[in-house]
Amino acid sequence: MTPLSIKVCGMTEAENIREVEQLGVDMIGFIFYPKSPRCLCELPDYLPVHAKRVGVFVNENKENILMYADRFALDYIQLHGDESPEYCRSLCNNGLHLIKAFSISHPKDLMCTSAYKGLCDYYLFDTKTPQYGGSGNQFDWNLLYRYGGMTPFLLSGGINPYSTKAIKEFHHPKLAGIDINSRFETVPGQKDVERIKNFLQEIRNGETANK
Repeated sequence: MTPLSIKVCGMTEAENIREVEQLGVDMIGFIFYPKSPRCLCELPDYLPVHAKRVGVFVNENKENILMYADRFALDYIQLHGDESPEYCRSLCNNGLHLIKAFSISHPKDLMCTSAYKGLCDYYLFDTKTPQYGGSGNQFDWNLLYRYGGMTPFLLSGGINPYSTKAIKEFHHPKLAGIDINSRFETVPGQKDVERIKNFLQEIRNGETANK
């Protein structure tokens, strides 16, 4: 069993970033959406060295994304808005690696993923909200058993310290990782390191036992 990747999203403060990275997470996400309470407005004094850097954008223009990708040395661009397949192809042609988010509440919400086939390293399945993510609520993961695409996906939306049992019981051949954010915070943008540490231990102990 391949260990699940762990992505911690919405980080803003240098020392907090350093401490979370030291836990051995795989990806750290930075939100560049001005309307988010976790928007990263300035370059922190520390950026991940071992964890992959993910920049999160919502309907942003290509020039700005390229600028942020260069300035922050981003490994992945996560698109959390209404970006078209053509837009994704344009970013791919500039050498960027993409994670495309899809909001899920009904089986039909999975149908649009096929248009992005071959354009993304990962999909990210999140809870459908009036905003763009960040609801803190979980959707019905059973809907994802209808997903038969080839692109691996990250699971997002309301995952909290008590989600480990449900995660261990959810098996899908394309599940690649878990994305955590608001349920592991003390305030928006500031993560509870001890809470994440305990969560990782529970998840990884289960993976070891299943091997």
